[in-house]
Amino acid sequence: MPKKPNVAVIYFPGNNCEEESLKAVLASGMDGKIVRWNERKNVEKFDGFVIPGGWAYEDRIRAGVIASKDPVFNTINKEAENGKPVLGICNGAQALVEYGMVPGLKKKAEMSLAPNINPFVSGYYCAWIHVKGPEETNGCAFTKFTEQNEVIPMPIAHGEGRYITNDKELIDKLAKNKQIVFKFSTKDGKTESKFPTNPNGAMNNIAAICNKKGNVMAIMPHPERASFVRQLPDIVELRNKSAGNIAAMNSFAPAMQIFKSMRKYIEEEIT
Repeated sequence: MPKKPNVAVIYFPGNNCEEESLKAVLASGMDGKIVRWNERKNVEKFDGFVIPGGWAYEDRIRAGVIASKDPVFNTINKEAENGKPVLGICNGAQALVEYGMVPGLKKKAEMSLAPNINPFVSGYYCAWIHVKGPEETNGCAFTKFTEQNEVIPMPIAHGEGRYITNDKELIDKLAKNKQIVFKFSTKDGKTESKFPTNPNGAMNNIAAICNKKGNVMAIMPHPERASFVRQLPDIVELRNKSAGNIAAMNSFAPAMQIFKSMRKYIEEEIT
């Protein structure tokens, strides 16, 4: 029997989504383990990495920056340069951007995840939203099962999730390189810049970015909280169709494609 890909869910003090992330990893057909930030010995032996959400080190200074300075990130970055996949979710996305792994065009941070802008809430905002997948195949390790322009329901839960940059040419480069993986959209796939379609004011409706190689992705919404039909809110048609059917409620929701794609990438490229 082929060996399952083995993924490390890296836990930092203050994270709170490591258990959900691990469950999604395991359900997708991979093996996995929660690895504490200070258990760095042999972390390079894992086939891939997930950096979960939460508030690592209380998000002091700004979100994700202290976690990004931890020595374990040097190892993760080295393994990513060797092709292994790295998925950063919410706080994990913030840390990947702070380290410079995403967008990864230069060996330094090129973007920031700034405080949200919306008309109702100052700071932390939690809501169900929709993201739209890439318009064309982009070679990303996390979209192998995502159809072109597919709309996926996920929740957001952050106070600093607004992708911004002072580099006026960077957004054009990301679009040209097909590094903008998911954009905030309406249920029908329209990418309106206004709230609530764009829930935090991110430039170009950006919800997720990958590096140029496509094996590292920083995503602000939470796919691990939307990977099963039972997790979806009642307003989502997929859940309503499954009401009263336990097997259907426990089946995979579209967001699980991200973890299944990670598994397929490892099987094809790493193991």
